[in-house]
Amino acid sequence: MKKKVAIVGLIVLLILLFDQLIKIYTKTNFSPYESTPLIGDWFVMEYIENPGMAFGTKFGSKFWHKLSLSLFRIIAIIGICYFWYQQAKKNAKTEFLIALGLIFAGATGNLIDSICYDYFFVFDPCFPFNIMEGSNNFQNCMGLKMEVRNSGFLMGNVVDMFKFHAFWPSWVPWLGDREVFPAIWNVADASITCGVLLIFIRQKSYFK
Repeated sequence: MKKKVAIVGLIVLLILLFDQLIKIYTKTNFSPYESTPLIGDWFVMEYIENPGMAFGTKFGSKFWHKLSLSLFRIIAIIGICYFWYQQAKKNAKTEFLIALGLIFAGATGNLIDSICYDYFFVFDPCFPFNIMEGSNNFQNCMGLKMEVRNSGFLMGNVVDMFKFHAFWPSWVPWLGDREVFPAIWNVADASITCGVLLIFIRQKSYFK
């Protein structure tokens, strides 16, 4: 069991480190919506901040919306840890434990943003990603009262930056000329997706 803990722990640590380094680099070196190609024209790096869930999914603008989402992440992370420990005691396959570790790392990576970034970076009410209609949190922005997101512990935005800039061929019914995957995502989102897909594809091997 110690060997499995070490393997999964190292993978989780590397994902968290990589995720945070890219987020901090993006936040400190890119302007809002600034984009740069990474691989040709189809894979780009574009800076946005997301107040909601993975892949830019919105949850709501009120204080309790964001608080509920952050608390859900905390509960989910605790649940994953407990389930991982129970499976490790049952001598589950290392591959399955790694898949759970990927989900844990992704959820934790995005939670770190919500917990820490409003303390690490100055909160600017005029910053495009901080303006949020319906929040009922009015602050002064260049002499105007603007509704901005709530800030502080568990309230921070999640930094996203990767995007597939690819389009369906025009002859494809219903999808022609539309983006294949329009969401902008980060390493944490990718980690969660890989973990879930691995469990889905290999479930017969994991749950005999």
